[in-house]
Parts: sequence; C-alpha cells; structure tokens
Amino acid sequence: MNQTVNTKKETQNGEFHRTHRIGWLRAAVLGANDGIVSTASLIVGVAAAEANRESVLVAGLAGLVAGAMSMAAGEYVSVSSQSDTENADLDREREELATDLDNEHAELAAIYVARGLEANLAKQVATQLMVKDALGAHARDELGISDTMSARPVQAAFASAGTFTVGALLPLLLILVVPISSLVWVVSGSSLLFLALLGGVAAYAGGAPMWKSIVRVTFWGALAMALTAGVGALFGARL
Repeated sequence: MNQTVNTKKETQNGEFHRTHRIGWLRAAVLGANDGIVSTASLIVGVAAAEANRESVLVAGLAGLVAGAMSMAAGEYVSVSSQSDTENADLDREREELATDLDNEHAELAAIYVARGLEANLAKQVATQLMVKDALGAHARDELGISDTMSARPVQAAFASAGTFTVGALLPLLLILVVPISSLVWVVSGSSLLFLALLGGVAAYAGGAPMWKSIVRVTFWGALAMALTAGVGALFGARL
C-alpha cells in the first residue's frame, strides 16, 4: 500500500527498530514451530505404536507435504481476508475524503487532540499532513494501517510454508540415522532442542526476552509430543 508511511529499519538519529519484521517474522516463526512440533509429534506417535521405519518415514513425509501446503494456504487465505478488509476501509476513507473533506479534517484533528496536542496545533498538523498525503494520514492515524503492519498474503504464505518445510526436515532426517527402537526419545529430545533454538533466534530477531520465548515454545512442543506419543502407545498396544 503506497499511500501509507513507511517505517524505516533505522531512523535518522541512528535508532534501530524491528517493527518492519513483524509481518514475515510472525509467519516464519509460526511455520517453523509448526513444522517441528507437528512432524516430530507425528513421528513420535507412529513410532510409539511400534511401526517399522518405512511406515514412520512415509508418515513423516506425508506430514511435511500436507503441513507445508496447509500452512501456505492457511496463511494466504487468512492474510488475504485481512488485506481485503484493509482495502475496503481505504476505499471508504478515499470516498469520504472526496465528498466530505472538512469533516475528515476535523476527525483527524480530534485524534491528535486525544493524543495530547492543543486544538489549534492539532488542526495545523492535520492540515499539513492532509496536504501531503490525506489518505496516508487517515490510514495510519485513524485506521491504524501502515506499510509495516499491512497484510502481505504472498509473503506470509511463502515464509510460513518455507520455514515449515525446514522445521519438518529436522526431525524427519533423524528417521534415516537413528535406530527405530530409540526413535521416540531421540526425536523428542532433538525436537525440543530445535524448538529452543527457534525460540532463541525468534526472540533475537524481534528484540524480545530470549528465555521467555525459549520456555514458551519448548513447553508447548513437549506437551504436543507427549500427548501424541501417549495416543500412539495406547492404540499401538491394541492393534
């Protein structure tokens, strides 16, 4: 959306911000986390049911392909819905600017007054911003839409599917080198390590507390694998 204001990676005074990463980082972390957790859980569940190596490998490969496509489709559809909503709001705002400019100016000035500016100054700011880019000013300050936060369906789909595939390959490759009798424990432990690394990298990229992110992703990953292993062992014992 070219009408809105870009958020630069580095401001003129040298300050560095990470908000420009929010769109792709969210999709990438979600994809990688889901790739590790879902594929490892599937492998652990099937292995716990005492299946042979070939069956576990086929299940893991099927989970990788299905999961990557599901993540791509899910991200594209959901982010496209967000994009459609943003575009509808922008179209409405564009029409209001064309038909009721004075009221839109007053509306923008009122927003600045609510943020702490004096009324006269708020009117001057609204006037100057609307002269330069009326739609961009309203999109940013009234609707909360900017280039940094705007929806990018294709970017989200590729980021999520790509990182899902990478995440799924990590536990999947272990099937080829680990004895089938040890597969449950090796995949579980290695996947928790992978998740911890993912949490640390994601926290670093986003400038967030590292240990909090690590604990969060490993806890939910451990819970998913434990539940799946339990189901596999239960049904495997009945077959």
